Amino acid sequence: MADTDPSEEYEIISQEEIDEFKAAVESGDLTEAASKIMETLESMESAKLNIAITGESGSGKSTFVNAIRGLDDEEEGSAQTGVNETTLEPTPYPHPKNLNIIIWDLPGIGTPNFQAHTYLEKVNFSRYDFFIIIASERFKSNHVKLARDIQDMGKKFYFVRSKVDADVDASKRRRKSSYDEGKILDIIRSNCTESLENEKVKAQVFLITSWDLEKYDFQLLQDTLEAELPMHKRHAFLLSLPNISSKVLEKKKEALKQHIWKLATVSCTVAVIPVPGLSVACDVAILVKALSNYCKAFGLDEESLAKLAKKVNKPIDILKAAIKSPVAHEISVDLVFKLLTKAAGGALMAVEYFLSTIPVFGSLAAGGISFGTTYYMLNSFVNDLEKDAQNVLRVALYETEL
Repeated sequence: MADTDPSEEYEIISQEEIDEFKAAVESGDLTEAASKIMETLESMESAKLNIAITGESGSGKSTFVNAIRGLDDEEEGSAQTGVNETTLEPTPYPHPKNLNIIIWDLPGIGTPNFQAHTYLEKVNFSRYDFFIIIASERFKSNHVKLARDIQDMGKKFYFVRSKVDADVDASKRRRKSSYDEGKILDIIRSNCTESLENEKVKAQVFLITSWDLEKYDFQLLQDTLEAELPMHKRHAFLLSLPNISSKVLEKKKEALKQHIWKLATVSCTVAVIPVPGLSVACDVAILVKALSNYCKAFGLDEESLAKLAKKVNKPIDILKAAIKSPVAHEISVDLVFKLLTKAAGGALMAVEYFLSTIPVFGSLAAGGISFGTTYYMLNSFVNDLEKDAQNVLRVALYETEL
């Protein structure tokens, strides 16, 4: 529990949730409290997010659509790419790990059938939560008009300068002795910003290469989107991001931890399967589902590992050898029973933590051990799975074995 910041954990519980939970607890109706929390969790899981990717033909829109979904251009389900415009109508691409997140590959702005003055109407503007406008060179009048129209209609847009790696490589070949990547990136960013400001549009520009999202500004773009999305959509967006860096994995860990208290409350008050030795029964089905979701979020499920092994051209067994958590190898009712029993020793730590940081939980004294056991187990395994994911990432990118 030492790595959890109490103030950070408290902030994710809204005042409305606290008031409803407190009222239910004081009335002695924990089942009602759990029901309200379950509604919140189900709402979060079913939250739909529609992201529009647009720009001029040939700017790398479709490749970006694939990259943000964690796919290569040749993988099954990937968006079609090519030198010429390959997207002839708005095309939805569900995220492979969350079908409620749809990345829309929009036709190139300025193409014969999608002129700037009618573009938003033709692509069904109202459908999207926000727009990412991509350019592979400087931003032009079409981009600017699109941004203004989006802004006038009350939605957000983000400018992305793609194919930055090609510019950096070209500069490196031309200026071998004076090459400075930082200066080159500053020049590209300044040129983009100036071209927008000349058209009276003030906006941040993110430099990326879809071939390597860990480079340049993709992390900054991700952080910006995360900060500006509504809370229920932010969680889904973050967990859907490809596991390309240590920072992404750390942020996923924190996002998952923010909802552990809810799962622990629901699990220990909606009782369907008794767990010997605990004061309140726990719904093991909820825990099995939660642990499965954790594995998928960290890319430790069989399908994700197989795709990663193929991408880095390494045997899947080498990646699996980096995984130490038993949850990543097997998730079953029997295993969860064993884990709950084992976690009971740390339950008092969890109860003490909640009593000291969130006074409402003082009313949970009767069921405190059960709540604490579930909380402690989930918290421990989020930590363990994040470590395993970090190890897998390191082995995939840098090593042949641990």
